[in-house]
Amino acid sequence: MTGADAIVKCLENEGVEYVFGYPGVAICPFYNSILESSIQTVLIRTEQNAAHAASGLTRVSGKPGVCAVTSGPGATNVITGIATAFADSIPLICITGQVNSALLGSDVFQEADITGAVESFVKYSYLVRDANDIPRIFKEAFHIANTGRKGPVLIDVPIDIQNMEVKKFSYPETVSMRTYKPTVKGNMVQIKKVAAELARAKRPIICAGGGVLLSGGEKELRTFAEKYEIPVVSTMMGIGVMPTKHPLYFGMVGNNGKPYANRAMNESDLLLMVGARVADRAVNQPDLITNNKVLVHIDVDPAEIGKNVGPSIPLVGDAKHIFDDLLLQDFTCEHRQWIKTLEEYRETMARKRNPNPAYVDPAGFITLLSEKMEDDGVYVADVGQNQIWSCGYHIVKKGRFLTTGGMGTMGYSIPAAMGAKLAQPHRQVIAVCGDGSFQMSMMELATMRQHHVPVKIVVLKNNYLGMVREFQHYNYKDNYSVVDLTGSPDLEKLSSAYDMKFLRLENMAKVDEMIDEFLKQDESVLLECIIDPMDLV
Repeated sequence: MTGADAIVKCLENEGVEYVFGYPGVAICPFYNSILESSIQTVLIRTEQNAAHAASGLTRVSGKPGVCAVTSGPGATNVITGIATAFADSIPLICITGQVNSALLGSDVFQEADITGAVESFVKYSYLVRDANDIPRIFKEAFHIANTGRKGPVLIDVPIDIQNMEVKKFSYPETVSMRTYKPTVKGNMVQIKKVAAELARAKRPIICAGGGVLLSGGEKELRTFAEKYEIPVVSTMMGIGVMPTKHPLYFGMVGNNGKPYANRAMNESDLLLMVGARVADRAVNQPDLITNNKVLVHIDVDPAEIGKNVGPSIPLVGDAKHIFDDLLLQDFTCEHRQWIKTLEEYRETMARKRNPNPAYVDPAGFITLLSEKMEDDGVYVADVGQNQIWSCGYHIVKKGRFLTTGGMGTMGYSIPAAMGAKLAQPHRQVIAVCGDGSFQMSMMELATMRQHHVPVKIVVLKNNYLGMVREFQHYNYKDNYSVVDLTGSPDLEKLSSAYDMKFLRLENMAKVDEMIDEFLKQDESVLLECIIDPMDLV
């Protein structure tokens, strides 16, 4: 058995079904060995998207996704995808080929210090020096990636190590790392303090972040909120913790969130922040969430608690376990008047849109698309105006809402949707992007075609980098700079080139029929929606 064979055997032991990647000489031994495995390889068209596709698979399956690329430019190209996963706490295993270990540091062809380059964007990284260490390294890597605050782990494997003979392959059954023991169970003294404060509170609220979904704790949170009638808001990454139309859910907070959600958080007397970083996009004025209220901050990563705002009660632990323990506490509370007040805010403070009837209204379109989607459908939003419209108007039922909130990486939606569809082929998967973000990953239409991945794609087309144009509208008095997308491809011809069904919607007159046509069969379809270039989120 070679080192490359050992890598494949490790992935088989971890139940890996797909590896997304792009080969090169330095990773060829691995890709040669994987031919003897049942693991399916997916040839992505640019390395960044290998990490995005692995991320999409991870987020619907709960198992760490795997990508594998070559050394040098292959490795440096994947960094943006790794950084995106790191910012969103998505567990990935990123395998990179490397030049011969005897030549490291010699600046030979396609050598890059990838472990050094990704230091800021991974939970941990390995440079494999001995093929006999591969089983231990991979067991540790999967454990690190998928425990505690989840995130990507990079394994750099020189080509000579891939070709080295492994004396004896034995995959460890357990992991014991003296320096890595994440806290999962919450401190019971702190949990009892939280229960006592909740019993006293008149206007409590839960702000749920992406950590709740990563822990698989959404059911426990909902049960807790329903039992004690505590209203819930979410960050962008927490969308989907509660069904959008749940009576206790009051929308997304933050700069682009619902005004009534922000007001609810600001007026609360107890804010239970769980699985959220309390970063600027969700909370741009930290003083507002600490003034005249008890702040409880729950997070599996102790480094996040107190980083941006000081909590009254810090509580380290996994959200699922924390809410399990909170449900065992014995206390009573009554918040009907508070909920009635929030319901009034929702009725009176909802933003009013005045869309141009000559174009597709993105808000109305996304709402109708959501209503017509299957209940467990997966909606993947890209970055830009399309993301903000999606956050504000997509209706989550029993499905998933995926986007990148931490890094905000354009081009995320199509590869992530491919990964999600491969992970769970029975689910309806839709990618929604703008014409700018579409062109950052439109090469993956070839991957969809080659590997028969029937993802449905919506392109909201306004011929601008809309979010930047909107910023320039407000801050530079319509002095637009480098945001005009003139020269973009004809999407009908592009769809034809990839044997993909194409639809175009120019206004809302026939939106019902068009969405029905778009959704009716499990096949790849590209739907171009023409929106007002001057529309604002």
